[in-house]
Amino acid sequence: MSFLHCCSYSLAFNEQDVYEDLWTKSKDIADKTLHVDFMQQMQNNSLQAERYVNFTLQDMNYLAEVTNMLKTMSKKVKKPQDISDFLIGIYKSYKSFLDMLLLQYFFKDTPSIKPTPAMKKYLDTYRAVMAEDPIFFSVALLPCARLWVWLANNLDIPKSNVYYTWKVDNMSGHPEKHYKNILNKYLNTAEKINGATALFRKQMQNEHDFFVMS
Repeated sequence: MSFLHCCSYSLAFNEQDVYEDLWTKSKDIADKTLHVDFMQQMQNNSLQAERYVNFTLQDMNYLAEVTNMLKTMSKKVKKPQDISDFLIGIYKSYKSFLDMLLLQYFFKDTPSIKPTPAMKKYLDTYRAVMAEDPIFFSVALLPCARLWVWLANNLDIPKSNVYYTWKVDNMSGHPEKHYKNILNKYLNTAEKINGATALFRKQMQNEHDFFVMS
């Protein structure tokens, strides 16, 4: 079912901060994610190395698959110009990060990794959204960008913790610089806002399920 086909409601669109509202309406999922077993064991420094390795491999698979989807979207979407520029910029950012990870872990090429059921569901959601209005692919990307920064800032991980590096690497992002203006500009009807809210929440749940299964 299209994410656009949700019930409408009346809003003062030109005054609404849709970017913030998307997060606020799914904040409960962020709170639940912070308290899943994986995150709590990371916080208390008891997470087994094997689990973290498996998590990293699944994350690398996510990165590779979404990078490929972004490559397709960045070539397909030519208008509006600012959405086209956004997708090209995010694609370049994802590609750069993927290349860095492959180099860091001594892979010659992108490895073939079997996704967990949770990761498969997550990636399938992205693939479905590729057929929608391109602003919704931007919405689909935001939960990952925003949740990881929030998790890193809310985990109580001291420097003595082996996972302190994960916290530091993820705590300083500013997704609002890339997403806020474009989402507030184009999510400008009740139908689009409802669709974006449903999609954002689904992707937040996919993030939660990824951590649960890790």
